[in-house]
Amino acid sequence: MNEERKIVVEEVDSVEKPPLAKVEDAVEEKPAPVMAPSPYEAESDVSKLNRKRDYLEGFLAQQPTETPAGEAGGDLYEAVIDTLKSIYDPEIPVNIYDLGLIYGVEITPDNHAIVTMTLTTPHCPVAESMPGEIEMQVGSVPGVGHSEVNLVWDPPWDPQKMSDEAKLELGML
Repeated sequence: MNEERKIVVEEVDSVEKPPLAKVEDAVEEKPAPVMAPSPYEAESDVSKLNRKRDYLEGFLAQQPTETPAGEAGGDLYEAVIDTLKSIYDPEIPVNIYDLGLIYGVEITPDNHAIVTMTLTTPHCPVAESMPGEIEMQVGSVPGVGHSEVNLVWDPPWDPQKMSDEAKLELGML
């Protein structure tokens, strides 16, 4: 422990380049595992190409499944959502859908629309008129037989329910 350590520096003009390793010089410790021949190795390039074409033809022949009109992604459902996005809160310059006031949209098999929503507060000045306006607007969507708006207060609305677009519009992001 009491020994002194000294660093010795030696100056040299050049250093020999180390020899390059060669594959022939490598010593194999284990024999390579024996692999079973692939059934595709004997296959010609033409038959490989034909096999690939068959796969693609089957894939491309599949038709996309139709989404029922009343399900999310269906035409009627999307038309109702677009209508809700066109209705704005009179006090806030953001549509009611992006504000997070719409809790659910259901389209029945008879094409009746049921919208479950809330308002920012129970004392909202448009608490009496807004549900009626939404019911009338959704009822005017082509294909909707009857519309109904269920106004709920639980869970209460809070700013976290707003979409990122609405938060950006209001300067909250």
